[in-house]
Amino acid sequence: MNETLESPSASDATAKNDKAPLLTLRGIHKRYVQGVDLAGRIANLVGANNRPAVVHAVDGVDLEIRAGEVIGVVGESGCGKSTLGRVVAGIHAPSEGEVLWEGLRVAHAAGSPQQRSWQLGVQMIFQNPMAALNPRMRVLDIIGEAPVVHGVIAARDKVRYVGDLMLQVGLDPSYAQRYPHQFSGGQRQRIGIARALAVKPRMIVCDEAVAALDVSIQAQVLNLFAQLRREHDLTYLFISHNLGVVGHISDRVVIMYLGRIVESAPTETIFSRPNHPYTQALLAELPTLDAKRRDYQPIQGELPSPLSPPSGCTFHPRCPHAMARCKVEAPMLKSVGGGQSSACHLNDAAPAA
Repeated sequence: MNETLESPSASDATAKNDKAPLLTLRGIHKRYVQGVDLAGRIANLVGANNRPAVVHAVDGVDLEIRAGEVIGVVGESGCGKSTLGRVVAGIHAPSEGEVLWEGLRVAHAAGSPQQRSWQLGVQMIFQNPMAALNPRMRVLDIIGEAPVVHGVIAARDKVRYVGDLMLQVGLDPSYAQRYPHQFSGGQRQRIGIARALAVKPRMIVCDEAVAALDVSIQAQVLNLFAQLRREHDLTYLFISHNLGVVGHISDRVVIMYLGRIVESAPTETIFSRPNHPYTQALLAELPTLDAKRRDYQPIQGELPSPLSPPSGCTFHPRCPHAMARCKVEAPMLKSVGGGQSSACHLNDAAPAA
């Protein structure tokens, strides 16, 4: 049976926007550096020019996430959205930039009060639930270990606490003694959700949390996210490559391309009047029931390598509207009205002839 997806109301989204930011990212960069190996260093002694390989996974991201808000992050594989999610969750430290939790700069020194509040306050749900769950641990310990260790509950209350969480996510508490391989994919993802909820977070990063599930199960899990949001006043950073899925759950959508945010707007605005050519191309690729559709045009070319991103606007090699300026000057993310921001030179006044 098909599930009906629940969407956030416009009044809810407006109310959330009036709140102060729960988490703020300022100028976040994340680079991965692979040094020159021994053979390369030896070759350099005789005149070779081997240099460390640098992957620009996230390249100067500014983002504010308000309490109770659902932010959808969308882009092709390799655009840096999962890396951004791991920075938000504290799994990866940024190479540059600041993370602010409730207005306070997060100190990366272990043991600081801000860091502890942030690390417990932000939890993450991963794409592959089987890989994210320890196959040697029973569900009781997978869900119940962290709240006991961090003092959220007493050890004697673990069975009752885990049972309550399993009921909240739609699992039978009698399954608590089972191992992950004894569950279906959808059930394993519900275990991951329960584990994230166990330390009473304020924000959850969902990294392609429904991508590996059947369509009917996706709808059930998305409705579960909406239900838990209401019950626990949760904030979500919902990462996906599928704009259609994000549209059902998000208040605001952020479009990423090659490590940068190219557009940000309320969900309705993204779908009704996308500004950036990349956003327009992603929407054009959404499946449709119109059998007579003739205007489908896939995005041309391949995503450039983050090892050597193009100069200027990184989308210009694939953009049908690219001009000379796009090849040399990177556009800034600017407001275009109505809560919408876009990084495109087309928004500037046409140059004089």
